[in-house]
Amino acid sequence: MAKILIVDDAKFMRITLSNILKKANHEVVGEGETGKDAIELYRQLNPDLVTMDITMPEMSGIEAVKEIKKEFPQAKVIMCSAMGQQKMVVEAIEAGAKDFIVKPFDEARVLDAINRVL
Repeated sequence: MAKILIVDDAKFMRITLSNILKKANHEVVGEGETGKDAIELYRQLNPDLVTMDITMPEMSGIEAVKEIKKEFPQAKVIMCSAMGQQKMVVEAIEAGAKDFIVKPFDEARVLDAINRVL
């Protein structure tokens, strides 16, 4: 069971992901809406894994990954993106993300990515 932080500006997406993770016996330790939230919550909660949306207000998921990885090189981040954002996904992986999952979420794919990264 992993402690997971979910960061997405869409509440519906956070709820969907949270339900998938809880069903698989993971613990959702926090939720954020922006890249800035992600960094603050990471510092406070020190989760085993972060799922992070790429496109968010204030600070993108890619910028947040860079900041988190600077401070916590061991951080494990999985990016979430809508279809057709391949260029951003590549950028996210280069910034330090370990994997990515595509929205709308497929439960099997989400759990597969999480198990692989953990």
